[in-house]
Amino acid sequence: MKINGSEILLECLLEQGVDTVFGYPGGAVLNIYDALYKYNDKIRHVLTSHEQGASHAADGYARSTGKVGVCLATSGPGATNLVTGIATAYMDSSPVVAITGNVASTLLGKDSFQEVDIAGITMPITKHNFLVEDVENLADTVRKAFFIAQSGRPGPVLIDITKDATAALCEYDYKKPRPIKRSTESIKDGDIETALELIRNSKQPLIVAGGGLIVSGASDEFREFADKIDAPVALTTMGLGGLPSDDERFTGMIGMHGARASNIAAMNCDVLIAMGARFSDRVTGDTARFAEKAKILHIDIDPAEINKNVRAYSSVVGDLREVLKILNSKLDKQSHTKWMAEIAGIKQKYPLCARSDDGVLRPSYVLQKIGELTKGEAIVTTDVGQHQMFACQFISHRYPRYFITSGGLGTMGFGLGASIGAAVANPGKTVFNITGDGCFRMNNIELATAKNTGVPVVVIIMNNHVLGMVRQWQNFFYEQRYSHTTFGSSGESVDFIKLAKAYHVDAFNVTTVEQVEPTLKAAIELKRPVVINVELGPDDKVFPMIPAGAKIDEFVDED
Repeated sequence: MKINGSEILLECLLEQGVDTVFGYPGGAVLNIYDALYKYNDKIRHVLTSHEQGASHAADGYARSTGKVGVCLATSGPGATNLVTGIATAYMDSSPVVAITGNVASTLLGKDSFQEVDIAGITMPITKHNFLVEDVENLADTVRKAFFIAQSGRPGPVLIDITKDATAALCEYDYKKPRPIKRSTESIKDGDIETALELIRNSKQPLIVAGGGLIVSGASDEFREFADKIDAPVALTTMGLGGLPSDDERFTGMIGMHGARASNIAAMNCDVLIAMGARFSDRVTGDTARFAEKAKILHIDIDPAEINKNVRAYSSVVGDLREVLKILNSKLDKQSHTKWMAEIAGIKQKYPLCARSDDGVLRPSYVLQKIGELTKGEAIVTTDVGQHQMFACQFISHRYPRYFITSGGLGTMGFGLGASIGAAVANPGKTVFNITGDGCFRMNNIELATAKNTGVPVVVIIMNNHVLGMVRQWQNFFYEQRYSHTTFGSSGESVDFIKLAKAYHVDAFNVTTVEQVEPTLKAAIELKRPVVINVELGPDDKVFPMIPAGAKIDEFVDED
């Protein structure tokens, strides 16, 4: 039986197990939306307020589940509005399939109304992208897109479909999705043996794990490995949750705003075992002086990451979970009592403390209280800035896929859309979106989406009336020339309480330490969208801090 291209698209989405699409309609995708109307009992469509919100929601859905997130937009500006979200997913290896409509194939290349070469635009920020002009190619293209998005190192794939292809008729036959096999063919016996020798001879090993730990689902194997080699563990921003933050081996986040214990351990270890991490400049500081005393063992699924930023002594290329299984099977229990005690001493000497004893309301106290009240059971998304780093430091990270943030691209405006996607993907789960007043100005329109979907997202606005992280840099490195980073006094700034109520969303104002706990409890109990505006001073800073280009043990702190 022949069906049209739009119906073929939706049948292929069902083949792939898709239950939700985030999107915004327009002329070039009208046929697809007409089909969605007929398929509304099989595929849920979440109408966002902006296409960028749809891309971030699809990303949040993907990161919180490990499944592919799907977003849909029309041609021209609809498609270009997805670009930031696609780039965000690309930098953090998130499996997203973005579907865009385009003008009819006969109008391509003629500067037609709302025509844009979205495939060309997104080429550098997708694993692959497709332009479908012939309905005969549509089904196989969709299947390829989902396979590519999930296989190897995950990432976004774009499918651009001309309007005539969505209307044309074609035979459709169901096909079972290709199984996604873990990448093992690149794991070489010689690389494993070199890695084992390095690990066995180490006296002061350190494990540094990144987002690959989360993506590979290797947390159990990872903990076994850390216990076997008796090593401290530092995590990058993207790796948080891969090991519980209260685990005795966990030294804290590593890098520019990392814990002293993690950074000092990196500069004094003799073997640094990097797993699923890309050695971002925010992790390494001066790469020429990073881990100077260590031989670096780099384990990653992507061979392009090996020796890209930091020279490795040895490496293993392959899926992290599979590599860890092999290493665990060949390793005997080791003991590094003196080294572990040394790192534990640094942790004890330089703890991260959320102060409230002086009565001053600080972000760290609010975030620590969220962890206490939820016992780490809430999913947390963030935007980007000081509040993001405070969340990395003070939120209780217990599980993988429970902390969702834009680590690579650093996308302001990511958090609210991502929180909606995570909440849709995890019905009944409380989701917190930690944002700043600057970030919230960029994405608050998605409050309408949160309200319409009824998801229990609690938005915490760390409202210091400035662009906090930029101001912090201006304070340290630009002689306190606060150029265009102040939004005005509290009386002149946006009234986020009134704004939330305009969206028919419950809102609370927090101005004192005493108000924090009862307000959080009330918000959680409502089980619907809530905004909490936390009034803060403009000069709370994130410490420790490593200046750009410095060694990661050259700390700037409150002293």
